[in-house]
Parts: sequence; C-alpha cells; structure tokens
Amino acid sequence: MFNDIGALELVALVVLAVLVFGPDKLPKVIQDVSGFIRKIRDFSENAKQDIRSELGPEFKDFEFEDLNPKTFIRKQLTENEDLKEIRSSFDLKKEINDVADAVNGHEPDASVPAAVNGGGTGPDLLKKGDGPGRAERPPFDADAT
Repeated sequence: MFNDIGALELVALVVLAVLVFGPDKLPKVIQDVSGFIRKIRDFSENAKQDIRSELGPEFKDFEFEDLNPKTFIRKQLTENEDLKEIRSSFDLKKEINDVADAVNGHEPDASVPAAVNGGGTGPDLLKKGDGPGRAERPPFDADAT
C-alpha cells in the first residue's frame, strides 16, 4: 500500500502528525485509524465472499485481480497455448531494429526474412535515395495555403 513512500517522507508524516494531534492524542488516533482500516478490509473480504457465493460453483476459481486489465492480459499471454506459439516465433527486438535500420538508411541484414524486407518486390520506400519523383517538387499553390 505504501511502497512508494521513502524514509524522508515517513519522517515528515510522523512530525506532521505529532504537530497536528499532539503527543498525547497521537496513540489514540493511530489506534482509531488502524481499526478503521481493519473494518474496511473485513468489509471488502465479506463483499468478495458474497459475490463468489452469488456467482455459483462455475466461478469458484474467480479472482478479483483478474478484473485488472494488465493482470488479465498477462494471464492470457502466459496461459494461452496458441499465443505462446506466436510469441516464440516473433522476435520484437529484431523487428524494431530492422525498422530502425531502414529508417536510418542502413542496409538490412541478410539473415532477415524476405517478408520483413519487403520480399524483394517493388521499391523499398524506407530507403533514402533517388526514387521515382524524388527530384520533382510538388507544385506550390498560394491560394491553397
């Protein structure tokens, strides 16, 4: 819950709490806050149990963390066999490097499959240099601007 609070922030919060509540009332405030947090946790656990019981036996393994989109996608990517096959055949770093090389004007590697390099069919539009119509400038229309 408080993973991103550093030592300096924690010391600042303690000093602020002592200044606001005073050293006499601070233990009572801490006790009240911890009791409130405990009640909220109990309430959420009871709500989860009620939802699981209302959904029925077919949703017995239902986890509320799966409702988080990041968790859902991560779970689907790791458990789905078809996606594992696709992931193993696709090298994203290599694809990105090839595109970056093409944009920067470097020659692509010979080890790259033909489909990545355009298959050798037609001009490579990413290469810099003189292509058809490269030397011609489009006509300027003063009325259009």
